[in-house]
Amino acid sequence: MAAQETVDQKYVYDFSEGNKDLKDLLGGKGANLAEMTNLGLPVPPGFTITTEACQAYLATGREPDGLAGQIEAHLESLERAMGKRLGDPQDPLLVSVRSGAKFSMPGMMETVLNVGLNDQSVEGLARQAGGSTGQAASGGNDRFAWDSYRRLIQMFGKTVCEVPGEEFEQALDKVKSTKGTTNDLDLDADDLRGLVDAYKKIFLKHTGREFPQQPREQLDLAIRAVFESWNAERAVLYRRQERIPADLGTAVNVVTMVFGNLGPDSGTGVAFTRDPASGAQGIYGDYLANAQGEDVVAGIRNTVPLQELEQLDKTSYDELLGIMARLEEHYKDLCDIEFTIERGKLWMLQTRVGKRTAAAAFVIAGQLVDEGLIDLDEALHRVNGAQLAQLMFPRFQLDHEFQPVAKGIGASPGAASGTVVFTSARAVELAAEGKSVILVRRETNPDDLNGMIAAKGILTSRGGKTSHAAVVARGMGKTCVSGADEIDVNVPAKRFTVAGQTVNEGDVVSIDGTTGKVYLGEVPVMPSEVVQYFEGSLDPEHIDNPLVRAVHRIMTHADGKRRLAVRTNADTGADAARARRFGAEGIGLCRTEHMFLGDRRELVERLILARAEGEREAALAALLPLQRADFEQIFREMDGLPVTVRLIDPPLHEFLPPLEQLAVNVAVAQERGEDVAKEEALLAAVRRMHEENPMLGLRGVRLGLVIPGLFAMQVRAIAEAAVICARGGGVAKPEIMVPLVGAVQELETVRAEAEKIIAEVVGDSGVEVLIGTMIEVPRAALTAGQIAEAAEFFSFGTNDLTQMGWGFSRDDVEGAFFWRYLELGIFGISPFESIDRDGVGRLVRIAAEEGRAARPGLKLGVCGEHGGDPDSVHFFHEVGLDYVSCSPFRVPVARLEAGRAVVETGGSDSR
Repeated sequence: MAAQETVDQKYVYDFSEGNKDLKDLLGGKGANLAEMTNLGLPVPPGFTITTEACQAYLATGREPDGLAGQIEAHLESLERAMGKRLGDPQDPLLVSVRSGAKFSMPGMMETVLNVGLNDQSVEGLARQAGGSTGQAASGGNDRFAWDSYRRLIQMFGKTVCEVPGEEFEQALDKVKSTKGTTNDLDLDADDLRGLVDAYKKIFLKHTGREFPQQPREQLDLAIRAVFESWNAERAVLYRRQERIPADLGTAVNVVTMVFGNLGPDSGTGVAFTRDPASGAQGIYGDYLANAQGEDVVAGIRNTVPLQELEQLDKTSYDELLGIMARLEEHYKDLCDIEFTIERGKLWMLQTRVGKRTAAAAFVIAGQLVDEGLIDLDEALHRVNGAQLAQLMFPRFQLDHEFQPVAKGIGASPGAASGTVVFTSARAVELAAEGKSVILVRRETNPDDLNGMIAAKGILTSRGGKTSHAAVVARGMGKTCVSGADEIDVNVPAKRFTVAGQTVNEGDVVSIDGTTGKVYLGEVPVMPSEVVQYFEGSLDPEHIDNPLVRAVHRIMTHADGKRRLAVRTNADTGADAARARRFGAEGIGLCRTEHMFLGDRRELVERLILARAEGEREAALAALLPLQRADFEQIFREMDGLPVTVRLIDPPLHEFLPPLEQLAVNVAVAQERGEDVAKEEALLAAVRRMHEENPMLGLRGVRLGLVIPGLFAMQVRAIAEAAVICARGGGVAKPEIMVPLVGAVQELETVRAEAEKIIAEVVGDSGVEVLIGTMIEVPRAALTAGQIAEAAEFFSFGTNDLTQMGWGFSRDDVEGAFFWRYLELGIFGISPFESIDRDGVGRLVRIAAEEGRAARPGLKLGVCGEHGGDPDSVHFFHEVGLDYVSCSPFRVPVARLEAGRAVVETGGSDSR
């Protein structure tokens, strides 16, 4: 929603007027610049234009009333403070114009440096800059000034006027080639003057106008470009990937320029207060002498480790370490810091709570607890289920056969193998075909986002841990190796060479985002240590692994905080055993139809083909002991824990051959004169049972009511298995779930028959069997008060509830048009992946409230795939369900998120 446009609304804030808690209004960058200013840290003066101004601009297509005057007033104040005027030909004030949304979106929106330079002020800048330290100032610094001017034209042209960036790059490469160098620093002032002329011609060719010489026009156009970059394709895609709301808008920060490209005593860098990849304490970051900040994040030149700054400029290095320690204590978290040194003077350009890998998130949270900066509740808040799931991914299993061909920087951990591609378009194309790809680039830029999302891993020959590839990959949880400078990447030729070998597009490579090593071919993987911990093969109290210890500590706290129980979806004893090792507290969904596959299909065919009552009873009698044995095994594995068994759900004809295939087979056999009596009977049955839309046809409770004895056989098998376990010394807690109920009368009919069988089988064994239903039909949710009178529990089948609530055929729509719905912003995420709170979620809420009103002790759970989705778990906590159920592998994720849900609601119980 656009901000209200009133003349007296405050749209511009000086850095001294804000603080870190105003991220909604000032964006993350502006809020943190204000916070550092108020802490007395060396921040270049400037001001922030609010997100509300951006919202108003995007809603109307024009600047809101009053904004221009407020910018003018703050600019004049800045000029007075600095003793310079914007673009003054003699002594110009120059500013940067930077985006800054509430949530970090690295490289997704626009930045323009050196605003205020023109044909006159570039000469004044050269005179005022003088030589680097130790040189005579009177000689000026022409190289620096013209380097700054060419950067402005390049950035302004590309970001403000949509001039193709590659044309500027080609012009730069041509000048370097003529000079016989590959290093920007080898270009002198005359080279850069010529480059400025070349850039101006490129600008004129694409815009039809000369490069603007009025500094205020440059500033206004740059501000508008930052506003508009909020809706740039790459920004929209990134927000969708990271689930960032589309209506927040971006703030704009106008900051006095400080220069890292004044000579060898100047430079720019990025620092982390802890290692963002592993969480280890120490000094981490990159530094680049004689450079501006964009050179570091773009990976144009390979940086040096931050520690080397101590030898280059110990005074600035010591000051920086002191500021880093102060910021980490102030923010009580890992801080990501951007800084510039201008002739020995340290300036802080940005700080934020740094992006980190999943492993680092857990390790750092534990460290901060040990240091007394945060408590365990806050530690639990700072990690999430998506990160935990990443830690459970496998890693490479290496032996002597696999030798790395290159080693870069392990920028984002993980083990990834895939087909080499050199362009984002190709990555997207192959990923759509179901192939794993590794995107290989010299360095990535924001235009590569599509390919980075599609790829399993990213490999670059340039850049460090703070390059674009590294930062974005860490945010997405993608494996990334950056700065592998042994690799010579040739994008036009679609190949790279390394160690005397050529790797072409289509070849397979493997990259290790922890060690930074690159391997040719596909390397086998092994389970992660976190999975080994969950499965019980690693003792967290006696292992020298800070990650496993941190996971154990935080998971223990989550289990102590959570209200929601976590069950698993399991159909076999093996699945049940594994889920229990992962911490499952029962089975929330045991699908009985999976027990009819394999060798048992023949018995199902006999049941379907049965025309007489005796034939049907014989088929059911043959299935009974098989079902009973299955349940016995599951009850034994879940000894003492509840097991919810869903009676058979899908249409019976799904267990038969497809109609078209069977008809062809019969016709061919008849042509050959073969005896096809059995096949003809089967074909007749398939035709008799064929449905145009079987998911809305004869399935679930309807099947149990139409096929006499089917549900009765299953109920008897469940009850008999429970009694056998009880008499063997175990504790079985079966819960029988009737699927697809839409009316209470359906459930009442099945329940009446089931209760008779249970009473007959259970006798005095002490076994108790609950009978409930799956809420997966919208009508069931809307009549939950009636249905609760016949049900002892509800389990929400959110897969079907989503399918029927939206009118989507899940098997068809995700590939058919969901991509377009996501692209248009109709969905932020697929409703099959994370629950639709407003629609399907409302059905769940209604059913929970009305069901409990009718039966106060009604047990409520969810067994759809949303039970393992982090955001959905929080919703189920809010609604007041008793448990969630998910696949065994997702059980730890659900446990963690159930604990986080309590912490994030202030420890409240929503029941």
